[in-house]
Amino acid sequence: MKYIKPIEQLIQESEESGEKTLKRSLNAFQLIMLGLGVIIGAGLFSLTGLAAANNAGPAVTLSFVVAAVGCAFAGLCYAEFAAMIPVAGSAYTYSYATLGELVAWIIGWDLVLEFSVGAATVAISWSNYLVKFLAYYQLYIPPQLVHSPFETITLADGQQVHGLFNLPAALVVVLMSFILMRGTKGSAIWNAIVVSLKVAVVLVFIALGWNYVQPQNYQPYIPTNTGVFGEYGWSGILRGAGVVFFVFLGFDIISTAAQETKNPQRNMPIGIIGSLLVCTILFVLFAHVMTGLSHYTTFKNNAAPVAVAIQQTPYAWLSQLVILAILVGYTSVILVDLMGQSRVFFSMSKDGLLPKIFSEIHPKFRTPWQSNILFCVFVSLFAAFVPIDVVGEMTSIGTLLAFVVVCGGVLVLRKTNPDIPRSFKTPWVPFVPIMGILTCVGMMAFLPLDTWIRLIVWMAIGMVIYYTYGRKNSVIRKKAQEIDTK
Repeated sequence: MKYIKPIEQLIQESEESGEKTLKRSLNAFQLIMLGLGVIIGAGLFSLTGLAAANNAGPAVTLSFVVAAVGCAFAGLCYAEFAAMIPVAGSAYTYSYATLGELVAWIIGWDLVLEFSVGAATVAISWSNYLVKFLAYYQLYIPPQLVHSPFETITLADGQQVHGLFNLPAALVVVLMSFILMRGTKGSAIWNAIVVSLKVAVVLVFIALGWNYVQPQNYQPYIPTNTGVFGEYGWSGILRGAGVVFFVFLGFDIISTAAQETKNPQRNMPIGIIGSLLVCTILFVLFAHVMTGLSHYTTFKNNAAPVAVAIQQTPYAWLSQLVILAILVGYTSVILVDLMGQSRVFFSMSKDGLLPKIFSEIHPKFRTPWQSNILFCVFVSLFAAFVPIDVVGEMTSIGTLLAFVVVCGGVLVLRKTNPDIPRSFKTPWVPFVPIMGILTCVGMMAFLPLDTWIRLIVWMAIGMVIYYTYGRKNSVIRKKAQEIDTK
């Protein structure tokens, strides 16, 4: 039997109020800023040059447009669900209402992994950028305190030492967790400040760089294909779209804040679609200026392509400002990742699939503070003691899997519950959901094998927990069994 959580029950939960519920404090602008907080990260400063050099040339601007369209398919489906079922949990909750408890568990457990490892990876990278930023001012942190015990560091005198733990990485996780525990409104204010700063840096780069663009760098705008699929030409634009697609990921985390949003039926779609639209415009302009300042071939095999572009201007100080933007940007990514994972855990706990302690709300701040503490400890230890090459390059297989389920859920719900009020409806159904599924499955197919292995191992652990605890304590399952015995 497939246990599905009734839509009516979810809607009823979303209307609950009082001390034991999440506090509704977010407006449409704060949701857009939440989206910008996680979407605009260091990926913009690195992947843009990579896609231009290896795949699309100056036409990387078109790659951003293609990637944005692909994200929009999933974003429109998320917007329908978030407006119709404004509760915490995102894809976990939506799949519970359409595809059943087992699929919901798989998606929820998967998202927890993505958010946790993602936050730890970003924290480790944040620590590395902090070292670079401070070194510019002749300020140095002992290398033993910015590396894990599994890493060996060669000092300037040739001496080799072992790391102890990555102190800055752990501290930034603790700080972001503390901000989250203090309340969603405070978190939103902090996020708005840091988002404003990093958007300002992107705008400064665009504005100052525009005057030094060399039109000859755009010739040819679409380089001739080399004969290999994905190396320039139109196939290169499409392959480039696959590379920069991951710059956009994160807008789905907005839906985890649905239960903390004022008038979610109106504001959730604005937050999701609005953040995607703003980011697309910024990314296209950024890529246009970057490839105009320096020929796309100069970005090949370069870890800091933006620095190469900045060298073509008299504003050398911009390089340091870009590092600052990355540091600031990473803090908001960590913040939103930690928020997303605790809200998914909160929803799974309320449904009985995880211990009740994770859905207990702080009486003053009205946040799931015990979930925040759990992930603060877990992620900070992970960031402090695990080297970044073991954590691995974070890909978004879990996010893409969630996108597939949400797009499929829109199709299912349109058939099974066509009359439920929808304040926002995904346009052009079934075209949009089907295209969303095809786009995301295509992206997943090209992800590395080790990413699939990591997902399978984590899922195996999750299935053990589900069948030993979650299945026995499921609220929906217990209610169904009570009805059957009567």
